[in-house]
Amino acid sequence: MKNRLQRIVPVLLLILCIAVLPFGGAAASAASAAPSHIDAVLLIDVSNSMNKSDKNKIANEAMKMFIDMLSTQGDKVGIVAYTDKVQREKALLGITSAGDKQDLKDFIDGLNRGPYTDIAVGMEEAVKVLENGSDPGHEPMIVMLADGNNDLDEASGATQARSDQELKAAVETAKQKGYPVYTIGLNADGKLNKEILANLSDQTGGKAFTTDSADDLPQILSEIFASHLKLKVVPVPSITANGDYQEVTVNVPNGSVLEANISIMSSQPVTAKLSDPSGKEVAIPSDAVLLSKSSTYTLIKLLSPEQGDWKLQVKGVAKDKIDINLVFNYDLELKIDALPSQSYRKGDTVDISSHLFSNGAEVTESSLYQDMKAVLLATDVDTGTVEEIPLDNSGAEFKGAFEIKDSHAYELKVRAEESSFYRESDVLTINAKTGTVATSPPATGAGTGEEPVTDPKSSNTLYYIIGGIVLLLAAAAAFWLLRRRSNRGFVGQLVVEVLDGNTGEKTYPQYKKLAGFRGKFTLHQLLQLAPELKESEKLVFTPGNNDRLMLRGGEGISVERSGRAADTSRGLEMKSGDRVSVSLQTVDKTILLEYLI
Repeated sequence: MKNRLQRIVPVLLLILCIAVLPFGGAAASAASAAPSHIDAVLLIDVSNSMNKSDKNKIANEAMKMFIDMLSTQGDKVGIVAYTDKVQREKALLGITSAGDKQDLKDFIDGLNRGPYTDIAVGMEEAVKVLENGSDPGHEPMIVMLADGNNDLDEASGATQARSDQELKAAVETAKQKGYPVYTIGLNADGKLNKEILANLSDQTGGKAFTTDSADDLPQILSEIFASHLKLKVVPVPSITANGDYQEVTVNVPNGSVLEANISIMSSQPVTAKLSDPSGKEVAIPSDAVLLSKSSTYTLIKLLSPEQGDWKLQVKGVAKDKIDINLVFNYDLELKIDALPSQSYRKGDTVDISSHLFSNGAEVTESSLYQDMKAVLLATDVDTGTVEEIPLDNSGAEFKGAFEIKDSHAYELKVRAEESSFYRESDVLTINAKTGTVATSPPATGAGTGEEPVTDPKSSNTLYYIIGGIVLLLAAAAAFWLLRRRSNRGFVGQLVVEVLDGNTGEKTYPQYKKLAGFRGKFTLHQLLQLAPELKESEKLVFTPGNNDRLMLRGGEGISVERSGRAADTSRGLEMKSGDRVSVSLQTVDKTILLEYLI
């Protein structure tokens, strides 16, 4: 406790110093967050009705292509396959290698279909997967592939009213936590419930897609991937294969491209060759070129590609149609510069300038700005009207001006775009009623048009307010420091084996990397949330000191180490090489765990 206080006190003193600085001295730069990683849950209806909606399981291929498009530098993917219950499930897996992607694709290949459907079951579970494993710094999302129809098992007591209620609750949770749901309605048999899927997307801030042909799914998944990361799909003219190599140009527009994803979709196998802008042939695959293939697509990923025209040669089976799409991933953020004044009133002109940043450094390449179109979006909070003001891009910046016409509150942000991506700054708020400038969202009720009422004689009120703010900040700092431990990361891996008490059979060892978890995780998460092993959620892991692992068991969980029962109620420490066994009573299985660094 003494050490903890020693860490807290300096921070509290720092906060006190910051709190008593003169108000209005902060810079007014509205900076967008750096491009984030994705935490995606792929949610798929695997009921028997999908035999007609997607008889060739193209949805599986589309999900695999989506996984291949993700970065190998920290994106996370979970999978939920449902009927009227969760058929199979995989908790969020941090992608750090091609092997991680292959594990996910193998899981998808192993999905089977079953009777009945309850869309609420899938939504509830997808939300739980994000709640249990999403990183606060990542962009969460749910991608649902379904026909939107329920087929409930009445013999089990299921009712449509209950399903509707549970779906409503799951959607509300997704909305509150910022989990957009992208829905893909499969309508091959003409029985799509378009309305329910559209509502899911509308309420959560996602987008809804529909298709009569499962062949469209790879294209739709590309658009969802691009939309979520503020990118654009760049189409390339389709090719009708003639049996020989046919050439298309892939233009890498600038040096800020982190990855270029080239997706080649066809019903027959294709082969490809690639040349860089200098004309030199580049091996596929190689250190800077990754290759993924399936029965319906080929995905070529260029890592930090050189700017210019790359030449792609594609050879397919004669008369086969080949579709090619490009999605470029960028390390770019957009910031509004600090305003020259911290107070604006009706009649004033606000000079706006905005810059692009790459890896935290300002981009000074004027050609990148000149290739983009930028506008200032000025929203009058009081009236709801939006003014779109073109910005000048002739130099290495976007600049323009906004005239404050009324004593209203305004929200300003810059949007810049070109053919393959767009970026938006955070919102800058100017309240011409009070003359204040802020980068945070306006306070509730800012659009009422009412001036705040103050008593000029009650100057002490300000000091009470400041004192209250200081106390709140101090409490927040203490809370943050106490929680800091709970947000620590993990090292090493757990080797997992499952022993069946009835048959004596033991599964092959699985090596579960722990780097993708933060703060805590349950054994159930480590076991990919398998429904029959739900009892294992009672065992919780947290990071210990010196790269140790702490585990705590709830009531009814039995843990042994070195053949002896271990007391996990107060925490059991594991160092590298330690082994424990966890007995599950409901399914007569034992989980064997070994911690390795």
